[in-house]
Amino acid sequence: MAKKSAKRNSNNPPEKVFRIGFITASVFGHEIETDEGPITVRSVNVQKRYKDGEDVKYTSSFNLAELPQAIRVLQMAQGYVERAEAEIFLD
Repeated sequence: MAKKSAKRNSNNPPEKVFRIGFITASVFGHEIETDEGPITVRSVNVQKRYKDGEDVKYTSSFNLAELPQAIRVLQMAQGYVERAEAEIFLD
């Protein structure tokens, strides 16, 4: 299983994080300009936390037993993004 280390970017912290066990889905908001004004679009990052000796690392690789957790955190993130992006604010 290929593993890679990821650093957390403190300049753009996640808007929301869903966690089951060591699997997380992080939702990030990105503001873009449209003809109607700025809107926020969201992206989702899924990863697993693990320890390599004393170091904490992250990977986007999952084994068979971890797939249900990855699917569930993605479903939770999907529901959050759908609700957040479906909201319309009227002036």
